[in-house]
Amino acid sequence: MTTLVARPDRVRLAGQRQRAMMTAHQRLMILMLLFIVAIIVIGGRTLAFAFIDDAHGSGRGGSAMIPARADIVDRNGVPLARTIDAYSLRVVPSRLMNDPRRLAADLAAIFPDTSADTFYAKITGKNPTLLRRRALPEEVAAVNALGEVGFEYPRVKERLYPQHTLAAHVLGFTGADHRGVIGVEKAFDERLSDPALRGEPLVLSIDSRVQATLESELYTAMVNLEAQGAAGIVLDVSSGEVLGMASLPVFNPNKIVSGSNAARKNAVTYNLYELGSTFKPLTIGKAMDIGVVTSMSRRYDATKPLKVGRFAIHDSHNMGRWLNVPETLIHSSNVVTAQIADEMGQAPLEQLFRSLGFDNRPQIELKERAFPLWPRSWGRLTTMTTSYGHGIAVTPLHLASAYGALVNGGTFYPATLLKTERGRQPAGKRVFSEATSARMRQLLRMIVVDGTGTKADAPGFRVGGKTGSAEKPSAGGYAHHSLVSTFVAAFPMDNPRYVVLAMIDEPKGNAYSSGQRTAGWTAAPVVRNVVMRIGPMLGIIPDQNRDVDLSDLEPLLWKPKGEN
Repeated sequence: MTTLVARPDRVRLAGQRQRAMMTAHQRLMILMLLFIVAIIVIGGRTLAFAFIDDAHGSGRGGSAMIPARADIVDRNGVPLARTIDAYSLRVVPSRLMNDPRRLAADLAAIFPDTSADTFYAKITGKNPTLLRRRALPEEVAAVNALGEVGFEYPRVKERLYPQHTLAAHVLGFTGADHRGVIGVEKAFDERLSDPALRGEPLVLSIDSRVQATLESELYTAMVNLEAQGAAGIVLDVSSGEVLGMASLPVFNPNKIVSGSNAARKNAVTYNLYELGSTFKPLTIGKAMDIGVVTSMSRRYDATKPLKVGRFAIHDSHNMGRWLNVPETLIHSSNVVTAQIADEMGQAPLEQLFRSLGFDNRPQIELKERAFPLWPRSWGRLTTMTTSYGHGIAVTPLHLASAYGALVNGGTFYPATLLKTERGRQPAGKRVFSEATSARMRQLLRMIVVDGTGTKADAPGFRVGGKTGSAEKPSAGGYAHHSLVSTFVAAFPMDNPRYVVLAMIDEPKGNAYSSGQRTAGWTAAPVVRNVVMRIGPMLGIIPDQNRDVDLSDLEPLLWKPKGEN
């Protein structure tokens, strides 16, 4: 059987192949054209988002490429404040589909800080209303899950402080108009919002590691001592840079609550205190500079109170003997310090305090700065009492800057919250001679080795400093049971680099402090703990084989028989 396979002849029409190729080419060109148009549309939308303000943004300029407000970072680049795109929550009452009472209850469950009645009043109004100026993504998701089409979620520009309460009093916060209200946000508001500058972060002198350590140790002491508050600062003595500034209690700049104004006060720059015996080294330093104190061995009568008219100046611990200058500081004698000030006279002491800025607001960029309580008249008694820190009230920052000058060779540098460029020395003014500064470093070290500041001694860090325990002024005199306890120190004392100040406001004498309220028992241990933690962070390695040479001063200290 034979199978035949037949193949039809191919019909070839003239030009048919050419027309088919032209049709395919046209289709390809149309597809390419559509693709190009799509790219142009997408690119145009991208550029529009890059250069046109968000309709629900701050309304003050800004773009996706340049932040609406400059970031704030610490000296090592750690972000402290930045502006982000966040959600808000708005209701359009005319679109609501669900029961308003039920919606209000559901919203109150998602946002516990707002009552259901408050939400009900807003969602039953006539006009679109903002329910939340800021809502977290998880909160937006929870609201969206309610299935209510009357809710909208416009995007807003929001200032975020990623470290939460860290350095809150330094940073401050912004208001609803995205302008700075307090702190760095207010002090540098123009710089942070300038379109030409906001692409670059504002670099602070603050070291977030130092800041966290300072806050941690102050908080521990405040709680354990049942104190009203606490404050502290870490200051670079050669530049005035503030590496840490803490004020307790704190607040969270991410969530400003009405009625918490007291917590927002920066005690370091805004609160005034009579800082007591911490003034004594300043007085004695000035007396050395002008030749009133020429010998460390000269003795002064401290056997009894010093009477001035109808007033009497007392020592908290009467030594019952004559004291030389090192012993005066070690035992913190008001009586001897007042005698030295009296011999020196009003003019030099007043000139010293003015040169240290005690007659004006503290020198720093913040707007929140208090004007000191300056004596109305400078009589003989005023000269004596201010010499040991009574009758004059300044901020802790005033005192820290003064001690920077006392130990750094005698030059006063204004405090700054901006990082100083490496190798650039800030302008300063001389307030103590180099010789006086060198001697004061010895004396301050002796206070920690042999005097009231022994609990501030951090092994290997050569800490030197002075205690100050002052009663708070009250109506008609002083409140004897309300102390402000301060310890101001520098380290390492053979080549000082940093001042550390710790202040405890109204500590209680309890088991934690062995029943004591004075600075040697309350504030000095804070300084020790801070120094031991931040020293290695700042490149200062403890060395117990080094110390300040005290060999010419140690023999001047009287010791009971039998003590070597």
